[in-house]
Amino acid sequence: MKSLQETTQLRTFIPARNFATSRAFYQDLGAEEIWSSDDMVLLQLGGSQFYLQKAYVKDWAENCMLFLLVPDLETCWAELQALDLVNRYPGVRWKEPTDYPWGLREIHLIDPAGVLWHFARNL
Repeated sequence: MKSLQETTQLRTFIPARNFATSRAFYQDLGAEEIWSSDDMVLLQLGGSQFYLQKAYVKDWAENCMLFLLVPDLETCWAELQALDLVNRYPGVRWKEPTDYPWGLREIHLIDPAGVLWHFARNL
């Protein structure tokens, strides 16, 4: 479709098992709240935006993945470690920067609901 060739943003909706906990997690991660209601918040990380919603389906949450390119993955890793999110939020897990055969170096971060984030840079 021609009308879709000049789109400017893709925003995803992600679940929150505990809305207040997930909201605090993303604020600690550095996300800025752009808009909010009682059951949804629009968050911005750098130039990317996503909706956190007060909705949870286990299969959806544990199969939801987001990919975010970052300019300096090692600094990102150091900042994540300093935030100590894995000890401050139940269920949060991470995997240190790893090189993958598809040409990316990635950090994997699982949020409190089970959503998997890939923070990456090109090799």
